[in-house]
Amino acid sequence: MVEEGRVPEKVAWVLVRDARVLVTRSHGRDRFYFPGGHREPGESDGETLVREVDEELRAVIDPDSMVHVGTFEIGEGHPEHGPFRMICYTADHRGELTPSREIAEKAWFTYADRGRVSAVDAMVFDALHATGRLS
Repeated sequence: MVEEGRVPEKVAWVLVRDARVLVTRSHGRDRFYFPGGHREPGESDGETLVREVDEELRAVIDPDSMVHVGTFEIGEGHPEHGPFRMICYTADHRGELTPSREIAEKAWFTYADRGRVSAVDAMVFDALHATGRLS
């Protein structure tokens, strides 16, 4: 639940391998998103990321390895939805990336797939592409 006047936030995991980035698609959705989710009351970003990645991909995030990639925001009145803020981190993990029941599929996208993700996720794609991390 988001407090009145607060911008909804998501803590997201950005995993780049071989100039491709990991994304997931939930059942009933067409667009792909970075793994992650909303904080539970009292959770830190690290606690949120550990819990969400475990719930979605059954992998264990190493919170000590988390590095802030950036915070991306779309404003009020955005045609997709808005306002919305996504706080992105890279982090090491243990375990296979196995989609849970809530995840219909995982994929490894290049910059050419940018049109298949949400507006705020596309901003992350742009940032990764600008730094040469995403082909």
